[in-house]
Amino acid sequence: MSESWTQHGKVRAREAEGFLELTVDGLTTQAKYYKPLIYEFFRKAWRGSRPAWGDYAVEIGMEYVGEPPWLDLDNLAKAILDAIKGYAFHDDAQVARLLVERKPGDRERITVTVRKLA
Repeated sequence: MSESWTQHGKVRAREAEGFLELTVDGLTTQAKYYKPLIYEFFRKAWRGSRPAWGDYAVEIGMEYVGEPPWLDLDNLAKAILDAIKGYAFHDDAQVARLLVERKPGDRERITVTVRKLA
């Protein structure tokens, strides 16, 4: 995987063949905050490959420090899938496997990993 990150504000991403990794620094309890933030990153800064057809696996991790934030993970997943649609894949109907988890971490952030399935 390329170690070269593209960054715009709180969002950064990198990719390799069939693999995209995205991180968003910081957390908020409003899932709707993430959609325009990520969408703006892709629109303004991303110069990676174009989406392809086929099935994808998406892993979304919310890392927190201290008490877990009051945030519905299903709303977070929907906001993120809507934001990366058109950049990581053509349509979120292509997501064949989805994992969303909340876990303690060393900093507050959202991580998204998108893999093309064979």
